[in-house]
Amino acid sequence: MAADAAALSLVACATLLDTFAGILSGSDLVQHCARHNTPDKFAAWIDDPASVVTLGETASGAAPIGYTVLTTPDLPVEIVAGDIELRRIYTLSRLHGSGLGAELMERALADARAMDKARVLLGVYGGNARARAFYERQGFVVAGERRFLVGETWHDDAIYAKVL
Repeated sequence: MAADAAALSLVACATLLDTFAGILSGSDLVQHCARHNTPDKFAAWIDDPASVVTLGETASGAAPIGYTVLTTPDLPVEIVAGDIELRRIYTLSRLHGSGLGAELMERALADARAMDKARVLLGVYGGNARARAFYERQGFVVAGERRFLVGETWHDDAIYAKVL
């Protein structure tokens, strides 16, 4: 819902910093958040009928702790009818191993199926071994690669796919 855009922006910035601080440049991370994790960006996804945004919250107090964004694919692989991109899936690191990531993934895959999608694509920083292992446990396979700009620095990403 549109009222969640500010919370989504906050958790998007927090999880990006939580995941990549000390790995990627701090100035690049701040710049990336300022460009791509704004409430307006999340409001646009929320309003887009081709997208589904899910906010994970604590049971007590409804604090934002994770999120997903399913949307129209924008990846350098062959896109076919029935494809959707899991553009974002993040949780705060203190919740890794809690099952929240798997719950968010399960929800995203169910949402994709409800939209009559046949394949989910996603991009992941090539050096993020933990995330890559998670996607592989979820049944995703490498389908390509891309260069991805964070701030002013290009990084190598893997592109994964999962047939539903």
